[in-house]
Amino acid sequence: MLTLLPELVEPPHLERGILTGAALIDLANVDFDEFVVLAKLQAATLDFYLRVPDAMPMDKVIQLLDVGTRCVVVSQNYADHLVSEGVTGERIVVCTQDFAAAETLVGQGYWAGVVVPPTDADSINKLVDLAAKSVAKINYLVDVFVDGAQSIYEKVPGAVPIISQEVLTIHPDQDTNKLSAAQVICSRLNSDRPDGLFTTIVTDTNHRALGVCYSSPESVKEAISTATGVYQSRKRGLWYKGASSGATQKLIRLSMDCDGDALEFMVEQAGPGFCHNNTTSCFGSFAGLAALEETVVQRMKNAPEGSYTKRLFTEQKLLPAKIMEEAEELCEAQSPEEVAWEAADLLYFATIKLAQSGVSWSDVAANLDLKSRKVTRRKGDAKPKWAEATKEIKTKENQAPPTPTAPVLEPKVDESTPIHMGVIDGTNTTAVEASLRRPAQSSGVFDLAKPIVADVCARGDEALLELTAKFDKVQLKSPVLNAPFPPELMQVSDELKDAIDLAVANVEKFHAAQLGKDISVETAPGVVCSRFARPIARVGLYVPGGTAILPSTAIMLGVPAKVAGCKDIVFASPPRHDGTLTPEVVYIAHKVGASQIVLAGGAQAVAAMAYGTKSVTKCDKILGPGNQFVTAAKMIVQTDLNAQVSIDMPAGPSEVLVVADAKANKAFVVSDLLSQAEHGADSQVILIAVNYSSQDVLELQTELDKQARALSRVDVIRKSIAHSTILLTSSLEEAMKLSNQYAPEHLILQVENPSKLLPLVENAGSVFVGALSPEACGDYTSGTNHTLPTYGYANQYSGVNTSTYLKHITSQELTPEGIASIGPATYALAMREGLDGHANAIKVRMNAFK
Repeated sequence: MLTLLPELVEPPHLERGILTGAALIDLANVDFDEFVVLAKLQAATLDFYLRVPDAMPMDKVIQLLDVGTRCVVVSQNYADHLVSEGVTGERIVVCTQDFAAAETLVGQGYWAGVVVPPTDADSINKLVDLAAKSVAKINYLVDVFVDGAQSIYEKVPGAVPIISQEVLTIHPDQDTNKLSAAQVICSRLNSDRPDGLFTTIVTDTNHRALGVCYSSPESVKEAISTATGVYQSRKRGLWYKGASSGATQKLIRLSMDCDGDALEFMVEQAGPGFCHNNTTSCFGSFAGLAALEETVVQRMKNAPEGSYTKRLFTEQKLLPAKIMEEAEELCEAQSPEEVAWEAADLLYFATIKLAQSGVSWSDVAANLDLKSRKVTRRKGDAKPKWAEATKEIKTKENQAPPTPTAPVLEPKVDESTPIHMGVIDGTNTTAVEASLRRPAQSSGVFDLAKPIVADVCARGDEALLELTAKFDKVQLKSPVLNAPFPPELMQVSDELKDAIDLAVANVEKFHAAQLGKDISVETAPGVVCSRFARPIARVGLYVPGGTAILPSTAIMLGVPAKVAGCKDIVFASPPRHDGTLTPEVVYIAHKVGASQIVLAGGAQAVAAMAYGTKSVTKCDKILGPGNQFVTAAKMIVQTDLNAQVSIDMPAGPSEVLVVADAKANKAFVVSDLLSQAEHGADSQVILIAVNYSSQDVLELQTELDKQARALSRVDVIRKSIAHSTILLTSSLEEAMKLSNQYAPEHLILQVENPSKLLPLVENAGSVFVGALSPEACGDYTSGTNHTLPTYGYANQYSGVNTSTYLKHITSQELTPEGIASIGPATYALAMREGLDGHANAIKVRMNAFK
């Protein structure tokens, strides 16, 4: 069965929707970039078919096939064009309304399938018989798909029904007016057993057999509805696997064999194993890589200190050295015995690397499957340093080294290609909207972050130390560094210390000026209302670290907390591989009076500050930028009532928008664009060029290419610039309209009289006014804060400021005169709302002063 998804849905719902087969998505109804992200997350385990409109550019269709789409469903004319571009027929399904044309297409024995309408069951069955002969021509069966087959699926058992998710249900007992997915599946099965049961092979995610069971229509319905392993016991009826033993199963996929008389349940097995003998499989324990992986995972947790396995996991340089050593020995091996021996050694150390990184051989297999679906290929030559290194390898005389066949992850970058931005006319509304759209962010990261947050919440310090060892590759005895901090941990050069002190002073001066005065207003005779500020007591400040050195973030988060008067300032930053922190971060923590530093990063650090542990102070608010796991964790904990914690703001990739007129210094403009582009490949930079001629654009692009090539992060910049844009406009007013629409994190105004544009700024994180105000000054030393809203959140969020660390409390004080002046109105409103207790509180007081 092919489930038609009328719109793009989140991965968890998608998994439940196509347990029973593959998914057909109509690209006309979904965002292209969103689908690409979804496919990368899910295509390793789920089959996507994609209906493509004829207007879709050919290069985008090939990109969709490259990210794992199994087949595209297209018109015959479009199919012919795809073949001319080198796409093979087994990746193409042709859609037609004409049965005569369908017979020709099936008879060609070339396409992966043909889609026909559901009107004539006899004609469809003839097509199915004709398709069965295709195996003689090619090594796969041409499928016959029936579009909208819910009314005739039982009449065309050999065809693949396409049924919309809108009419399909996996809960037939609840949605009685919809078609049962289990019913559709079972209608396509047949059994020659007297009891009518279907033989069911249970496998893990690598298709390794765990055992043999039996299924019935009722057990299939329950399995799909609960997404678990449910079977039909010949003695006890429905068998919910693991209900009593705890060895439960999560159902990943349900599929049938070629004859329709057996099922495969692909599951994730929990507990000691599938078999009642507590073995992984009813056929005995696994051998080979599966057994090695289990052993390595156990030793990663339990290996004694000083053992070789423990050293491989804990000594930073040992494992990479062994992998390179064994790879070289495999290259040098000549006899079959030597090759097998050296390959085994290499796989052993590779398994250690996988376990250390939280990756399984199932993940590797899924990645290989995805790569096998790539359409685009490049030559695949080795990088120069490795090609040169092969001169030293001792291979058998006259034996050429094998040609590499594994596809590479990314196409090779042609470094001779100029580094230029795309150019769009600002009057082209559709193109402008597309260029201002942020890159899609994956929601799948929440599924990865949730168990990390839950683990720290449940196990505290123990989980925090384990996760730090896993993700930061460092073994710690304590997850925190408490004040006063040892001087030897903040050894900073005098030059850098002076720079930090200057930045701290300026940031403190600017943020101290933001401290508002308490207010008191007599709103009516005898009624005085006031508002006063109090600092948030305990704040957690996340400072990205590890290989990065980001003292500026520590300044921008710590100084306002100190100015606001927060009693407990807690830093969190990932430790380096030797277990220490960046000295500059420790020094800044000391200067702002932080009480402790949590030696952890990622979701686990956020969770520790949100819930508190034996060692980590529970915080009332968590602030600071980080990767997608940090952002996901912050958003998870702020919605958990048990945490009772708030956050500063959501976050996305960093971004800048520059408004420049034709008189602006193009070297300055380019330098601002590149200072943002170097942050990461997902950073977005936009230039709104006002009254630029074609010559102006050419000069700017030339300057961009020149400056980019001189920077150390040119490879990152090249990727960022590839999805960045120049928008051409004819007026400053139109430029500011586009800027407000985009709501940039950083807005730079390089125009004549730039301060005159400030009244037109409605949405921006921070504004840099004039050619001599680069973003870099705001990032470090000018005094404003660089923790700013990204991803369009400048529409509703401010950047971090002194008020971010304050809560405002109101009060009111009434005299007898005050009760007399507003009491009657208060009484009337309370009675109108039916809250006579409220009204009585007023009444007794008014009576007391009569």
